Amino acid sequence: QVWQIRLDMHLLNHDGNIIDAASIAGIVALCHFRRPDVSVQGEEVTVYTPEERDPVPLSIHHMPICVSFAFFQQGTYLLVDPSEREERVMDGLLVIAMNKHQEICTIDSSGGILLLKNQVLRCSKITAVKVAEITELIQKALENDQKVRKEGGKFGFAESIPNQKITAFKMESAAVDTNNVEEQAEEIITKADPPLEAFANPVLHTPGTAQIGEGIENSWGDFEESEREETAEEEGEGDATAFECQKMEIEDTSMMEETKTDEPILLSDSEEEEVVILQPQELPKKTR
Repeated sequence: QVWQIRLDMHLLNHDGNIIDAASIAGIVALCHFRRPDVSVQGEEVTVYTPEERDPVPLSIHHMPICVSFAFFQQGTYLLVDPSEREERVMDGLLVIAMNKHQEICTIDSSGGILLLKNQVLRCSKITAVKVAEITELIQKALENDQKVRKEGGKFGFAESIPNQKITAFKMESAAVDTNNVEEQAEEIITKADPPLEAFANPVLHTPGTAQIGEGIENSWGDFEESEREETAEEEGEGDATAFECQKMEIEDTSMMEETKTDEPILLSDSEEEEVVILQPQELPKKTR
């Protein structure tokens, strides 16, 4: 007789690269799982409860970890661990499963792309580095869990169950003294400064925006420093330029009256270059 083990996975959030995440979660769950201890005497099989004997871990010789590679523009660009948006636009996907001993367990290629030998070798070298890092993290987490359990504590997901959380992050509970709360509140109010007068009139910084009350100044539509200097200079020089423009107009009119003759005036722009239109040349006819 043998034990029958079934591993079910439920996706809580899909952001791409499900294969890699599922392989890590599956191998960690199998390594963390403990089966009941069993003794066999002849044809009599005895299954012990956790109170009678400590559960026994499974015999897992190596941890195959999957690493996915996305290819773009027919293999020109290579991306490790693609996200959900990147998977939508990728040309092909290569998945390599390997253990820390650099033994390839499986290779799967999908999509309309043909990979060269050098590309597969490059991906295998990257997979060896990634698998070694992930395996080390898994082993450290399992060792910490086993150490805390021997001391009688809880580690990882087990400590988050009482707080009704799905993650292991939490804050330690702190005692709050609620005695004499009203007296303390009155004392704080008496010592505090009186509130400032609130102005409900909106402040318009630029067309299309408004601000009510105090707070961070709205920077929407503000000019840059260079633009502010230019506007300030333009406003400061506005009066002087207006007078100069009037003076120039008067001088121009006087000059026009003096130079008014019967001859036509040719206007030319020195900055513009002469435009020459090239006509297509007729090709010689081919003779046989």
